[in-house]
Amino acid sequence: MKTNFLLFLAGFVLLGWSTTSCKRSCEKCCSVEDTKKTVHVTLKDYGPEPLVVDIDAATVSNENFRLSLWTGSLLQLTVMSIPVGGEIGLEVHDDTDQFLRIEEGQGKVMMGDTETSLTFVRDVEADFAVFVPAGKWHNLVNTGDKPLKLYSIYAPVEHPHSTVHKTPADDVHH
Repeated sequence: MKTNFLLFLAGFVLLGWSTTSCKRSCEKCCSVEDTKKTVHVTLKDYGPEPLVVDIDAATVSNENFRLSLWTGSLLQLTVMSIPVGGEIGLEVHDDTDQFLRIEEGQGKVMMGDTETSLTFVRDVEADFAVFVPAGKWHNLVNTGDKPLKLYSIYAPVEHPHSTVHKTPADDVHH
């Protein structure tokens, strides 16, 4: 089961990278200028129905602190916008692995075995991926001068279907 998840995750990450470099198939040839056009994405939870989405456009257009974009029975995708000086908040998911990809902005990731010993610290920016193992305490702080835009994949599901947290205060986990 973990092998299937890892294969899915690898494909998902590669899909995100290929769409930003415009190497995907489309009806007309894509150019760099074409990738700068405005893409309208309805932000709602599409799961568990099949979905193909421009993940960069969905992530960057999201203004909510957290919004679930797809919730299946074993996997969930959320998009997040962390305000300047804001953070996800120190947390641990005992039975859930988490993948984060930064689309815009910069921040600092901290992880550790206890909430008072966050010994793994890394600066992150656009195009960085972060893997959070189940059972690791972690936080992500926006250290930039604009909102930090990212998407997060949880396996298994972490939040209820159709979760929308407009601000960090709406997240009852913290």
